[in-house]
Amino acid sequence: MFPLRDENPTFRTSLLTFIIIGLNAAAWVSIQGMGSEPALSRSVCLFGLIPGELLGTIEEGSRITISRYTVCVIGEQRNWHTLFTSMFLHGSWFHLISNMWFLYVFGDNIEDSTNRIRFVIFYLLCGLAAGGAQILSNPQSQVPMIGASGAISGVMGAYAVLYPKAPVHLLVFLGFFITRIVVPAYLMLGYWFLIQFLGALPALRADPDAGGIAFWAHVGGFIAGVALIPLFKNSDSVHLHREAVEERWSWYR
Repeated sequence: MFPLRDENPTFRTSLLTFIIIGLNAAAWVSIQGMGSEPALSRSVCLFGLIPGELLGTIEEGSRITISRYTVCVIGEQRNWHTLFTSMFLHGSWFHLISNMWFLYVFGDNIEDSTNRIRFVIFYLLCGLAAGGAQILSNPQSQVPMIGASGAISGVMGAYAVLYPKAPVHLLVFLGFFITRIVVPAYLMLGYWFLIQFLGALPALRADPDAGGIAFWAHVGGFIAGVALIPLFKNSDSVHLHREAVEERWSWYR
């Protein structure tokens, strides 16, 4: 399932959502060379989150092959800045575009329902929780983690709490058959979370140096969003949104 849009209007310009999207795009162009080598692998080496490096479970001097262009050498210093920088890096055009689209669909309403400063703090905290979950799931991992999906998972968790009945338009792919449906947000987001959780379970027994999707980051980010949004929401704004959502959903009954 791929979300096209939601039926949840915003009451002011989603400035910070667009700035975050812009920062991710700028990092992709200026730091990652739009996916070209050696800029891409170098950015992953310098700014990606390596669990074993942060926890000191990898010996100093260890060499991690990122690509045929780049080998990372673990130094004495622990690069804590990668907890933040990794949130703004991506591995491919599809990785970037899909993440930014999910943020565009769901982020505007969460920004609208908090305020601009609190939204940024909320977003970063969810990203940190996502990184923490991935680190705890595999403390010895030498695989750099990059991507905004952990923080965006927190935005999706918040959306599920605040606007479970918001109509979401989805493209559904069933083999060669593609259709469009409208479902309440809790159905789409609940299904998404279930897929992430089921995907995360095998990772606990997998090779610590195997790459792939950081499912535990998605799970951790989503749970953080669910837990944190009551502390960041603006009740008056949420009430306005819920009234609008109720009206929009009545169109589909």
